[in-house]
Amino acid sequence: MFINNLIKYIEEWAPPGASWENDNPGIQVGSGDNHIKNVFLTLDLNEKSLEQAILKKCNFIFTHHPLIFKPLKNINTGKDHKAKLIEKIIKNDLTVYSAHTNLDFTKGGVSFVLAEKLNLKNINFLVNEESNQYKVVVYVPEDFSGKVASAMFQAGSGKIGEYEKCGNFYKGIGTFEGSEFSNPAVGKKQKFETVTEIRFEVVVNKWNLDKVINAMKSVHPYEEPAYDIYPLKNKNTNFGAGAIGELNSPLSQNEFLDFICNSLKTKNLRFSKGTGKKINKVAVCGGSGSDMLYNAVAAGADAFVTADVKYHSFQDGENKILFVDAGHYETEVHSLDAVKTKIEKYFISNKVKSKVYKYSGTTNPVKFFNK
Repeated sequence: MFINNLIKYIEEWAPPGASWENDNPGIQVGSGDNHIKNVFLTLDLNEKSLEQAILKKCNFIFTHHPLIFKPLKNINTGKDHKAKLIEKIIKNDLTVYSAHTNLDFTKGGVSFVLAEKLNLKNINFLVNEESNQYKVVVYVPEDFSGKVASAMFQAGSGKIGEYEKCGNFYKGIGTFEGSEFSNPAVGKKQKFETVTEIRFEVVVNKWNLDKVINAMKSVHPYEEPAYDIYPLKNKNTNFGAGAIGELNSPLSQNEFLDFICNSLKTKNLRFSKGTGKKINKVAVCGGSGSDMLYNAVAAGADAFVTADVKYHSFQDGENKILFVDAGHYETEVHSLDAVKTKIEKYFISNKVKSKVYKYSGTTNPVKFFNK
């Protein structure tokens, strides 16, 4: 199996188009044209995790945080540690790939895994993405409607929540008159024609729009297919930020804080006190999610678990919600388990014998001093 095949599979789940506009997901170093040997997963790539990947004979390295986030001005291997990593990656013919905010914003991604680690039930996005979908309407002769719809579905349209191939067909009459230079598939040029047509309409995520339109055109019988594209304000049920759910049974504030530590395997939390009520409804956002504080409050959450919370943000949450900073690394690293499971299932279904390894150490740069 080629690396590009695996990347395509990953991106069907966490498409780069769903990422934050200033992000840098995708291949960081290397090529997708090589055959996969083994796969290595790490939240960040550093010297030790790279060495372990090489030791495990992995030539595809998946990271959550991009190795290259800001443009590189130079690659000075004598001074810069990132340049040294890149040199070693190239010398060993490895491919480094990152899924960052696209993995944050997808269903089953970083925040959903965090919610699952806290044993939440009825998990949904805290804030669904919106205005990133289009409705595409195309008019096609009845006999070709199935073929056109199938091509558009195959290109990524028609996905709504847990359902695929969602579309609508309406029968009507189309009219046209081709010029002397036309080559109509139905009727004759320079003659007014009527034909029974199907109006087929389907929802498309913005990052799939060009692909879906091209797929439609490639199988449509008309020389000039008639189609419309409508921007939608709908909330996208498949992509969003953060997650929210309920505990199996309510916990006191201290019980819940202890539960977080046990679930995320950490001994350090920062928090501002909440309302004093028991914790039942919990909002989470893996990584830096403090700007979603008011979304959590508005959603009726009793607690909000995230990371990188600033002093004044804690003030904003005090007495409104139990606001917990559980650490950036601690709230994101468990997402690698979901990635590992998905890739292993993909390998099994395609009879690929490659192994998937997760870094056994920690790439967390934050250390704690206990006096």
